Amino acid sequence: MASRIDKLRNVIGVDSVLNKIQDLDILLERVLLEARRVLSANAGSIYRKQGDKLAVSYSQNDTKAADLKPGEKLIYNFFTVPIGPGTTSGYAALTGELVNVRNVYDIPEDAPYGFDPSYDAMSGYRTASTLSIPLMTNMDEMLGVLQVINKKDTLGRSIPFSKDDELIAIHFATNATVALQRAEMTRTLLERMTKMAESSDPKETGPHVNRVAGYALEIYERWASRAGIPPKKIERTRDILRMAAMLHDVGKVAISDVILKKPGRFTPEEREIMKTHAWKGARYFADRQSDFDELAEIVALNHHENWDGTGYPGHIDVQTGKPTKTDSDGQAIGKKGKEIPIMGRIVSLADVYDALRSRRVYKEKWTEDDTLREIRKLAGSKFDPELVDIFFEVLPSIQTVSARYAEMEAEENGDNDDPDLPDPS
Repeated sequence: MASRIDKLRNVIGVDSVLNKIQDLDILLERVLLEARRVLSANAGSIYRKQGDKLAVSYSQNDTKAADLKPGEKLIYNFFTVPIGPGTTSGYAALTGELVNVRNVYDIPEDAPYGFDPSYDAMSGYRTASTLSIPLMTNMDEMLGVLQVINKKDTLGRSIPFSKDDELIAIHFATNATVALQRAEMTRTLLERMTKMAESSDPKETGPHVNRVAGYALEIYERWASRAGIPPKKIERTRDILRMAAMLHDVGKVAISDVILKKPGRFTPEEREIMKTHAWKGARYFADRQSDFDELAEIVALNHHENWDGTGYPGHIDVQTGKPTKTDSDGQAIGKKGKEIPIMGRIVSLADVYDALRSRRVYKEKWTEDDTLREIRKLAGSKFDPELVDIFFEVLPSIQTVSARYAEMEAEENGDNDDPDLPDPS
């Protein structure tokens, strides 16, 4: 087994990795992965505090993942647990203290927490040892709980977490919490930009953009794996894609409230004005200072292009909005097929799926079955057919993202039109 010094060196090495990740969701997933690696844990979950509850953000399980086909991801149910006595994670959040359980099936009856064996029965996985670590800021604010499960020895046997593991876990959690605070600040800034659009367009809410970003990430990962993109490039792109996708409609801040808040369908003239939000949003990132700026510009500009060339804004100059390729009427020619950058194609699919599954004043929420039929029908016209196939491959993961960001859906009742949506009638 690795010595305490070796483990501390591993933790220090992880610090630099975590500090390079900017997106909060990507970081949460990586924190859990690295904690399990450092502590030799077979499985685990990471929870974020939501009011008086803990909401699972990510779960990982090496044993269950070994049964998956290449490229598949572990699917887990979104759930919350109360902060307080009852569960080890809830108790760790309540007290701010680490909870180390040698065997969850041998917890004393007078302990302030317990274990529900029905979880093991449902999953077919046997939980033994657990270590629940509160993620506390230096101001004693609780961000969440990191829980690792089933420490493995060199022979692959489940063993309890040791006192040394507790020290390593506390050190790891302290550094991870600093990285998480930074990522939360970045997320807050992105959501503030979203709220600028939301103030004009009530549809552009935090849950909507987080769902679209999460869907886009799932589609991209499978596409990139198929395309043979190197893992390091995939990892780097995941980080910036998720943030860029959140800002896909930021150009709506440049559109008049009179249009965006209009109750009902647009006139042809209003629709044309509305379409300018794509290139106006891209223009905010045209002075590129980073890879993020480049990707955010691509997404904002291209997420309304259609595979068959009928989308918008087409071939235009981002700074002026003037066409660079025109048809016989002098209008910009829409980008077609692989002229549309892959990230624009991905976010287009993610955005329409979420819009169809959300209620608007002018339409009811589509059922999942109706939405999936529509997505399939639009393959080859609106959407890249390959991406539609990938979408259905990763649909279970997409539905997990939907559940994670569904709690505020009732607030998404904007009056404005969605010019790209199919007719729901």
